[in-house]
Amino acid sequence: MKKIVVAIDSFKGSLSTFEAGKVIEEAAKEVYENAEVTISPIADGGEGTVEAIVSATNGDLVRTVVTNPLGEKIETKYGFIPHTKTAIIEMSAAAGITLIEESERNPMNTTTFGVGEMILDAISKGCRKFVIGIGGSATNDGGVGMLQALGFEFLDKNGKQVLLGAKGLKDIAIIKTENAVKKLKECSFCVACDVKNVLCGDNGCSAIYGPQKGATPEMIKDMDLWLGNYAQLTKEVIQTSDANIPGTGAAGGMGFAFLSYLNASLMSGIELVMKETDLESHIKDADLVVTGEGRLDGQSYMGKAPVGVAKLAKKYNKPVIAFSGCVTEEAINCNDYGIDAFFPIVRKPCTLEEAMNINNAYKNLKDTAYQVFRLIKTYENK
Repeated sequence: MKKIVVAIDSFKGSLSTFEAGKVIEEAAKEVYENAEVTISPIADGGEGTVEAIVSATNGDLVRTVVTNPLGEKIETKYGFIPHTKTAIIEMSAAAGITLIEESERNPMNTTTFGVGEMILDAISKGCRKFVIGIGGSATNDGGVGMLQALGFEFLDKNGKQVLLGAKGLKDIAIIKTENAVKKLKECSFCVACDVKNVLCGDNGCSAIYGPQKGATPEMIKDMDLWLGNYAQLTKEVIQTSDANIPGTGAAGGMGFAFLSYLNASLMSGIELVMKETDLESHIKDADLVVTGEGRLDGQSYMGKAPVGVAKLAKKYNKPVIAFSGCVTEEAINCNDYGIDAFFPIVRKPCTLEEAMNINNAYKNLKDTAYQVFRLIKTYENK
């Protein structure tokens, strides 16, 4: 075993993608003293995307003050890669559902304005390429808040800017684009999006994701109607706009805003991160690829990080093993998607809190990886 590539997602609540990678590197080098271990941090476009890409590209973290979902000022951060003038932004850092208390969740009031402010800050620092993860939002405003921050005008019948939040959608009568930030025309946006929902209807963002953001049945009905009107007015201004493209309903309509107003491209989250971290160049020469995540289950083979890594590895016929905090019965399907074998790391009965303790997670992952590498070495020596 000469070269091992470790591309493992975070064990949320305990080990980050980079920390998990370092643990596996330690175990590998205890078994293979001369092994070359390359850690390529990964994420699926949601939480951890900034950390993964910044770590893999020697980028920087930039701190800035923006508007949170409820209109209050907070400090947040995004990634900045100087040599390519690229900003790595997680929408959830400004408009995420975890930023507000459950009792305050109400998509009528929550806004994406802060996401636009993050983009503005990055533009002011010279960024012209944007990689944006749009998971975990608290919003259902169709991205209008973000666009307002960028200078697009959404006016009521009296010519005044509509209110922030989904409640403002009901009053949109006129849309103007001429005062949008000019440098946006120099920018490209690649958006991590694994959601296939359209903007409106039974499979739209309001109906599918509204309840978890605090929407009542009446709110859902109203927001869906207002988003439909917003899409129609957008079509009059931007003829290429299409609210029926899969992904337009992502993050409460942020997908629609990016596609229509910022000429963005939507990509699978893991594929986008693998591209930005240049994982393929590492895998080409690998003898073994190691991946995993906190939980392998029925969702893992539907576009999540470990299977994305395995798919890329199989392009070069590389063996793939995975480590996970826990697995479900459905995880066996991962074997059909490129993961040759997976190993849960919890080694004795314990509570969830004990399993997610960082020290326990570290020891469990290292001990399990060590034994697996010993097994591999045993068969290599036969």
